[in-house]
Amino acid sequence: MARIRSKDTKPERVVRTLLATSGVKYRMNVRDLPGKPDFANKSRRFAIFVHGCFWHSHPNCKLASDPKSNRNYWQPKLDRTKARDAEHVRNLERRGYRVLTVWECDTRRPGAAAQCIADFFGRQGV
Repeated sequence: MARIRSKDTKPERVVRTLLATSGVKYRMNVRDLPGKPDFANKSRRFAIFVHGCFWHSHPNCKLASDPKSNRNYWQPKLDRTKARDAEHVRNLERRGYRVLTVWECDTRRPGAAAQCIADFFGRQGV
């Protein structure tokens, strides 16, 4: 678990590249916002989280495998992560932020992440 990074992961690098090519201005790992979003812009009021499918229990995803061993440890841990993620999104939305979650599996398909980001900013007018 010591090798698991919280910053500069491969999925984050993919999203960072897509945001840069789209011309979107952002800050990374904004500490004073709930959940420390991976990408955020306070003036435009958006926050983007890049979630790993396993760690954040992506529904209906093959990368989000159900732990087979030591379930008494893993299941509550993953459930707490889901609850914490939902609370962070609620807090950001209460502050007037638009929130996007990009999943690890989407970053593995070049078009999927690009479409997700384009839809988010296209509809929102950023």
